[in-house]
Amino acid sequence: MHDRGAGAPALLTDHYELTMISAALRDGSAHRRSVFEVFARRLPQGRRYGVVAGTGRLLEQLAAFTFHPDEVDFLRRTGVVDEPTAQWLADYRFSGDLDGYAEGELFFPNSPILTVSGTFAECVILETLILSVLNHDCAIAAAAARMVTAARGRPLIEMGSRRAHEEAAVASARAAYLAGFASTSNLAAGMRYGIPTAGTAAHAFTLLHDDEKAAFGSQVAALGEQTTLLVDTYDISQGIRNAIAVAGPGLRAVRIDSGDLSVLAAQSRALLDELGAPDVKIVVSGDLDEYAIAALAAEPVDVYGAGTAVVTGSGAPTAGLVYKLVEVEGRPVVKRSENKATVGGRKTAYRRHKPTGTAVEEIVLTGADGHEPQPGDRLLQRPLIRGGAPAAELPDLEQSRLHLRDCLITIPWEGLKLSAGDPAVPVTVTTVARDSDRSVSSRSEARDDTD
Repeated sequence: MHDRGAGAPALLTDHYELTMISAALRDGSAHRRSVFEVFARRLPQGRRYGVVAGTGRLLEQLAAFTFHPDEVDFLRRTGVVDEPTAQWLADYRFSGDLDGYAEGELFFPNSPILTVSGTFAECVILETLILSVLNHDCAIAAAAARMVTAARGRPLIEMGSRRAHEEAAVASARAAYLAGFASTSNLAAGMRYGIPTAGTAAHAFTLLHDDEKAAFGSQVAALGEQTTLLVDTYDISQGIRNAIAVAGPGLRAVRIDSGDLSVLAAQSRALLDELGAPDVKIVVSGDLDEYAIAALAAEPVDVYGAGTAVVTGSGAPTAGLVYKLVEVEGRPVVKRSENKATVGGRKTAYRRHKPTGTAVEEIVLTGADGHEPQPGDRLLQRPLIRGGAPAAELPDLEQSRLHLRDCLITIPWEGLKLSAGDPAVPVTVTTVARDSDRSVSSRSEARDDTD
């Protein structure tokens, strides 16, 4: 059996994408020029902003989105597609355009974060892949960004690989780093994306040895005193005493992975100071999310290690993004289903700012090609792909990381709170209908919480 592995995304596609293409090829509508948009109808419960993440991964996947002969044969043999569709798939290459918000940009309800233009067939086949990548990575990045805010400048280590699918773990590490995490435990993420990696030893290493001092001595002999010793395998106070006895006051850090971290951090700091080791840092881990991190803000914690909550989106494992057809042959199309209605037509989005730099509104315009931005307006979409080829050299992960940091600075302070509330920046969707020299606008606030 042929297996192209994770680098071959063509069959990471829902069955009905191909049956739609088969029918559209048969009736001739497959080649109609179409526009699809990716947006969220609402933010996950309690969230005040979303974070665009995964764009770089998505573009890598799109470049590899072709159908191998074995995959076409599988679709033919199993009756998923007919012969004309099989031939179309065998020749498939995306030749359309992509425009989107920059990776690291913030988004809110109804923000058109990605626009896909081309023929109906070549665009609709990408729906599942696009949503898989963006829904996952945007969710992880938003959760991680909240943890970074809660940490108030203290470093965070992403260590959630064992709580996720092996490839999702790598994607999660990338999204967390984008959001401001300092490092990851995942070596694949380090190799693929240049993310700093970190790690020392687990409880198993201590249990392997005859006693704790022997374990610490072995680790220090191998890694030097600039390592982190895990001190809560037995008794934390004795563990700290053993750590300093073995490594001395030049030890980089001790890690606490269990118990009441607030109480233990304070006690550990006092003990380290008493032992003449005031420069030894305290690392805490163990089921930390943004709320637990915020609760430790006043404690003498130097570094946080977060795992499960990061890779699961801290309770919101999907960003709730949808992929909707909004235009066919230049004509706006709308979905009128109750609670799932869409706004037709290709959108242009601007973020509006005060002279001080604070974001006050996002303006989403439909059918307003001649719109003149006001002072303080920033165009959010940028070309990603033109005619199937990269439109320009895109920002790298480090630049996107800085972009997110800058974006978070612009939103009102209330928008960074962990408590539930309205989106940090309201979105106004304006449809401009042209009739000769006349323009008519209708506005809608995107705080609607319908599905």
